[in-house]
Amino acid sequence: MNAYRFLLLAVVLGTGASLQAQVTFDRILRAAQEPHNWLTYSGSVLSQRHSQLTQITPENVRNLELQWVFQARSLEKYEATSLVIDGVMYTVQAPNDVVALDAVTGRVFWTYAHTPSPQARPCCGRVNRGLAILGETLFMATIDGRLIAIDAKDGRSLWNVAVEGARPEAGYAFTHAPLVVKDKVIIGTAGGEYGIRGFLAAFDARTGKEAWRFYTIPGEGEPGNDTWAGDSWKTGGASIWMTGSYDLESNLTYWGIGNPGPDWNGDNRGGDNLYSNSVVALDADTGKLKWHFQFSPHDEFDYDAVQVPVLADITWQGRPTKVMLWANRNGYFYVLDRTSGDFLMGKPFVEVNWASSLTELGRPVRVPGKVPTREGALIAPGNQGGTNWYSPSYSPQTGLFYIPSWVNYTSLYVKQDAEYVEGRTFGGGAPRTTVPGVRAGQLLNYAKEDEGYGAVRAIDPKTGDLKWEFKMTDFTDAGVLTTASNVLFSGGREGYFFALDAKTGSLLWRAAVGGRVVSGPMTYAVGGRQYVAVAAGNALFSFALRQ
Repeated sequence: MNAYRFLLLAVVLGTGASLQAQVTFDRILRAAQEPHNWLTYSGSVLSQRHSQLTQITPENVRNLELQWVFQARSLEKYEATSLVIDGVMYTVQAPNDVVALDAVTGRVFWTYAHTPSPQARPCCGRVNRGLAILGETLFMATIDGRLIAIDAKDGRSLWNVAVEGARPEAGYAFTHAPLVVKDKVIIGTAGGEYGIRGFLAAFDARTGKEAWRFYTIPGEGEPGNDTWAGDSWKTGGASIWMTGSYDLESNLTYWGIGNPGPDWNGDNRGGDNLYSNSVVALDADTGKLKWHFQFSPHDEFDYDAVQVPVLADITWQGRPTKVMLWANRNGYFYVLDRTSGDFLMGKPFVEVNWASSLTELGRPVRVPGKVPTREGALIAPGNQGGTNWYSPSYSPQTGLFYIPSWVNYTSLYVKQDAEYVEGRTFGGGAPRTTVPGVRAGQLLNYAKEDEGYGAVRAIDPKTGDLKWEFKMTDFTDAGVLTTASNVLFSGGREGYFFALDAKTGSLLWRAAVGGRVVSGPMTYAVGGRQYVAVAAGNALFSFALRQ
C-alpha cells in the first residue's frame, strides 16, 4: 500500500467511515437487510426506492435539520442519486467527476475527474445520474461513450474502455447509473434524438471486456425488424436513459426503451417500431430477449418508455403474483406479470386524449386524428409526458405506488420534415406550449395552475385507482423515496424538498434548497443516525433529526 493510500484510509477510518468493505453481489441482492447503506441506484435491484429505515417518522420528521451541503463545481443539472457504503458517499459531479464524501460531514475524500470529449452532445444536458459498485470498484458510464472502473478507496482509475460503436460525434452517450448483475456491469446508450441505433451491453466487471450486446432495434433477418419500413431501423433511436432492474428467480434484467426517431414524424418509419417505447426482459447471462411489452406502438409523441421498472410481489386477483409496476410517459399506469410479460392491467393516471382505451393485450386504441400535424394537434399528456425518467416508489407497507406526475398537461404537436444527418438532431417536428405568452423554449420552466401542475400521486396497483394527490404549484422533475415508517420524500421545481405522510399525502415538513430538485432522494444511516439526501440546483444536501 503506497503512502498516499495509507494516509487516506487513516483519515477515513478516523471519521468512522470505512472504504474497505467488499460490496458483493450477494449484498446488493439483499440490500433490504442493510438499509443503512444505499448500494445501487434505486436502492435495490427491485427498484422500489423504498427503505426499511424507521428513525425518521411522521411524528418527528418536522425536526429534520440540514447537516451539510456539497456544492458541485458545475453549473449543469445535478441529477445523480448517490451511493452510500458503510459511511462513505459516492456521487457524480456533472458531467463525469466521481466524488467520495464522508456521509456524516460532507467532507471530500477524493475526486476522480473525467473530461469528456468535446464531441459529446447528449440531447438533454451534460449529465450523469449515478454509479454502480461491485467489490471495491465503482463504475461510471460517460457522456462520450466510455465505461470507467474506479478504485473506491482512493479514486484511481482501474480501467477505462471506449464502448464499441458508441461514437459521441454521432450522438451516442451514456447518462444513467450502471446496473451490476453478478459479475457484469450493464449500460445502455442515450442518443435517440440523433438517429442512433440503441443498444444495451454487459461488461466483465474485472476487465471491461464486453460480454454481450442487445440491440434495441432488431437488424435485418431478426424478429421485429419488419416493424420498421425500409431502412428506417438504421436510424431509429430507441435509446436508454435509466437504470434497469433484476429478478433473481427468473434471472431476467428489465430495461425501458426510448422513442423511435424521428420523434414527431413517423411517415417514413411505418410499423410498430420495435423495441422502441417498450420494456425488454433479457437473460442476464446472455442478453437474449425473453419477452417484451410495447406501451406505445409507432410513437409520434416522444413518449419514451425510459421509466424505471419497479418490481413487486403482490396479491393479484387472489393469487400471489410477481409483477412489474410501470407509470408510463404516455399517461397510463400498467401492471405486468414480470415472469411472462403478460398484460394484467392498464389505466390512465393523468389526462389522456391520444388513446381511448387499452385492449385486453394492453395495446392502445388510438383516437382518430390525434397525431402531430403541420398545423399542430393538441395532445394530452404533453411532450414531457404524464411522468418521465424521475423515479417512482412502491411501498410494501402501504401497498401504494407513488408517481411524480404532470397533471392536466398538454402540448401542441407540430410535424415537420426530417432528414438524417449524423450528429444532428433528428426530430421531425417540435412540441409547442399552449400557455399564452410563453415561448416554446420556456415551457420546461413554467406552469400555470389552470393549464397544468405537478403532483405526487398515490395509486393502488391492484385497481389503478388514485388514492391521494399532493399538488404543487409548478411541474416536478423529482423522484420519490418511501420508508418503512410511512414517510415519503420528494421535491419539485418550486425549490423545496419535502416530506409527506405516505398513507394520506399530507405535508409533514419542507425545506427550501435553493434550486429545483431534478433527482431522486435516498436515505442512509451512520452510527445509528438516519440521514436523507437529495440533489437540488447544483448542490447535494443531507438532513438528519435534530440532536
